[in-house]
Amino acid sequence: MKALKYAVAFCGLSALFLSLEAKAQEQQPAPEKTKHEFWHDKKLYLNEDGSNYLKFALLSQVWIRNQEYNPGTTIFDSPKSSGTDIGIRRFRIQMYGQVADRVFIYGQIGQNNFNNVSDRKQGFFIHDALGEYEIDKGRLSLGAGLSSWTGLSRFSASSVGSIMGIDIPLFLESTNDVTDQFVRKLSFYAKGKLGKLDYRVAFAQPLAIQKSSSYVAAISERSNFSPKPPQMQYNGYFQYQFKDQESNLTPYATGSYLGKKKVLNIGAGIVYQQDAMWHKNIANDTIHTDMLHLAADVFYDAPIGSRGEAISFYGNFTHYDFGPNYIRNAAPMNPANGSNDSSILNGSGNGFPAYGTGNVLYAQLGYKLKDNLIGTTTLMPYVAIQHAHYERLNKDMSFYDIGVNWLLNGQTSKFTVSYQNRPIYTTSGNLIDHKGAFIAQYQVSI
Repeated sequence: MKALKYAVAFCGLSALFLSLEAKAQEQQPAPEKTKHEFWHDKKLYLNEDGSNYLKFALLSQVWIRNQEYNPGTTIFDSPKSSGTDIGIRRFRIQMYGQVADRVFIYGQIGQNNFNNVSDRKQGFFIHDALGEYEIDKGRLSLGAGLSSWTGLSRFSASSVGSIMGIDIPLFLESTNDVTDQFVRKLSFYAKGKLGKLDYRVAFAQPLAIQKSSSYVAAISERSNFSPKPPQMQYNGYFQYQFKDQESNLTPYATGSYLGKKKVLNIGAGIVYQQDAMWHKNIANDTIHTDMLHLAADVFYDAPIGSRGEAISFYGNFTHYDFGPNYIRNAAPMNPANGSNDSSILNGSGNGFPAYGTGNVLYAQLGYKLKDNLIGTTTLMPYVAIQHAHYERLNKDMSFYDIGVNWLLNGQTSKFTVSYQNRPIYTTSGNLIDHKGAFIAQYQVSI
C-alpha cells in the first residue's frame, strides 16, 4: 500500500511540475535561432524554414606544364620549341539562391587562362548573370540573362569543379569566345523536367564577331563567321534520365559523382543560327550559310563495388556544319603569343584544330579505385579521346588525354596529372607531326 501511495504521489508531483514547466514555456519568448542555423552548408538562409537562401562557392585550378610547342612558336619574338609554364586555368566565385518563392538568381565572376604572358591586372569578368522564375514546380522555369543554358550536349556546359579529366571536352563549346563569352550567351531560356525527361531550350543573341580575338575581316573561299548583324541563335538539349535524377538547378553538368549516384542518361541536342557564316564561291560571289550543329550522347556514372569503387563513361557524336572547310584552333592557356611559320595551321604554342565542319566522336572513361586506398585518399585514372573528320584536313584529327586524379578530399581537394598528345597540320591540311604535353593541376573547391 505504501508503494502505491508513493507511486501516486510521484505521478501527482510529476504532473504538477510538467504543468508548471508548460506554463513557464508559454510565458517565455521563443529562443532565437543560433548563428549556425542561419548559415549552414555554405548557405545564408533568408527565412525561417530555409526555403529561401543564398549560396556561395569558390573554385581554383592551377596548372604547371611542360610541353612541346608547335613549329614556329615565338614568345615575344623569341623562338621556343618547348617550355614549362605555370598558370591559373580557372578561378571562380559563384553566388546563387532561391531569394523568394519561385524566384532564383545566379551570378558568377572569375578569370580564365592567366599566365606569364597575360595582360596584368585584367580583373574578373562576368561569367553568369541571370534571373529565373518557376512557372510550374519542377516542370517549367523561365529565365533570362547571360547564361550557359545552351544546346547541343551534356558537356557543352560543364561543371568544371567536378570534371573527370584535367580539362573539359573543349570542342563541345561550339562558339566558345567567338560569338559568346566563354560559352555564356545573352538569352531567354526554358528548362525543367517532364517525368524522367530533362530539357532545356533557349534563344540567344550572338555577341558581335568583331569583338572576338579570332575575327578575320576578309572573306575567302573557306567559311567563317559573318560580320553582318547576327540572327538569333536557337539551342536545345534533351536527355532521358533512366536511373537517379540529376539536379537542373544550374546549367552545369556534373563530370563525375565519384560513386555517389547511379546515373544513366541518353541525350540529344541542337544549335541553329540562320546566315551565321559566309564565304565566297569561285565566281567571287558572297554566300551566306546557316550554322547547324547536332549531337547525341550517353552518360553512365555509378558505383560498381562494395568498397567505394565507381565507373564513369561519356560518349558523344557531334555533327558540325560551320560552312565549307571551316576550321578553328583551341589553345588552352596558350604559353606563347607569336609564330614565325605561317605554313602551320595550328598556330603558336599548344594550339590544335579542335573545331571544324565535319563529324566528331568523343569518349572518356574513368575508374575510381576503392576508398582509403592511400590513407584516406584514393585514385581515379582516366582516358579521353577526340577523333574528328573535318573537311579542311586531309587526315582525321585525333587528340588524346590520359591521366590520373588523386582524390585527396573528393572534388574539394584534387591533384591531377595528365599526358596530352595533339596532331600538327599544315595550312594545306596535311598531318606532319604530333606534340606532347605533361600537365599537373591542383584544384580546390568549396
